[in-house]
Amino acid sequence: MGRIFAYCRVSTDEQTTENQIMAIQHAGYHVMEHRVISEVVSGGVQAMKRRNFADLVNHKLERGDQLVVLKLDRLGRNNIDVQQTIAMLIERGIDVVSLDLPVRNLACAEGRLLLQMFSAFAEFEKSRIIERTKEGLERAKKEGKKLGRPIAINTFKRVQEAKSLGISQSKAALKLGLSLPTIKRNWRMKE
Repeated sequence: MGRIFAYCRVSTDEQTTENQIMAIQHAGYHVMEHRVISEVVSGGVQAMKRRNFADLVNHKLERGDQLVVLKLDRLGRNNIDVQQTIAMLIERGIDVVSLDLPVRNLACAEGRLLLQMFSAFAEFEKSRIIERTKEGLERAKKEGKKLGRPIAINTFKRVQEAKSLGISQSKAALKLGLSLPTIKRNWRMKE
């Protein structure tokens, strides 16, 4: 068996990866300190666009190695990206272990089946969310509700007052402490 690596990720600087590292150790994976890769980056960033993860994959992991994560979401939030990342690692001969799943080794047949099932459920849920959102928007339109961001009446009135004084849009922006795009948007609006 090859070496064991751990990948730990948090989204903000206020968070720490210590709990992830401890949980991996307590699960029986004795990862040498220099093989624990920690990173502060949003799960929304694709795995291979994260500096530390890409460095791990491209320069450290070798065929026969094992990559352990505490939870599958440490690899990312985007289901498609997570699926592609795991497939790429397995293709390179790297066992991927996620401690939050009933089948920990995702490279085995049961692990691949589990991933396919998760993928199908995630796709189904995504479709249902889109359907419910469309239905809600259509219902709101039929009820005569105005959609979109509400107009800031106070801002509108202040811009219209500046306009009535005959000052330029850029001077109005400076005087009112608003951005030029906000001034322009409210300048041409009618009450």
